[in-house]
Amino acid sequence: MKVSFIRRLWVTVSTSVIRFYASFLNRFVVTGAENIPASGGVLLAANHISGYDTVFIPVAVLEHHPWQMVWAPAKEELFKNPLVGAIYRSWGAFPVKRGRDIRAGKHLGDLLQTQKVMLFPEGTRHKDGKLGPGNRGVGKLIYKHQPVVIPTALSGINHWAFLKFGQPGKIRFGAPIDFSDLLKLEDKKETHLLIVERLMSSIAAELV
Repeated sequence: MKVSFIRRLWVTVSTSVIRFYASFLNRFVVTGAENIPASGGVLLAANHISGYDTVFIPVAVLEHHPWQMVWAPAKEELFKNPLVGAIYRSWGAFPVKRGRDIRAGKHLGDLLQTQKVMLFPEGTRHKDGKLGPGNRGVGKLIYKHQPVVIPTALSGINHWAFLKFGQPGKIRFGAPIDFSDLLKLEDKKETHLLIVERLMSSIAAELV
């Protein structure tokens, strides 16, 4: 996908500022980034514990793959404020309507052919840090588009306060998940559930 130099520069500069806050003013640690492919369609599937998740994942990715974009579907309510919406869009987020959003789904599928996309399979935030069940729709997405799927585990940052410093937090990128056996099965609900169950188990394994 063609992205302007100015936009890439903006994302690079802003992630550098956030990285300073996360890793220097606080103690945010990144491990396993070498598991993220440099190119091709990649799905970064993460647990969702804090509002920090949506910015810390791109920060961690861009530290190892500079000048790239990390795209993300986000609920349309976040874009109601024009200024806030413009900032989200500049970073690679795009609005998704509740229920079945065919247009957003197609855009997501197109991105997964060549780009890095982050997604929260739980579909909602769990501030207690516990991992919830995954959404079957994510299993269907993986079955249909077959991106490289990286289980991504965030911990600690659900306890952060913005004006405090020295707070510990971690993001861990696991090895790509092998779905080859499941992708040979029939395209149906039961198969999608098996895929998302394996995905959530892989995320859980990175949380230990």
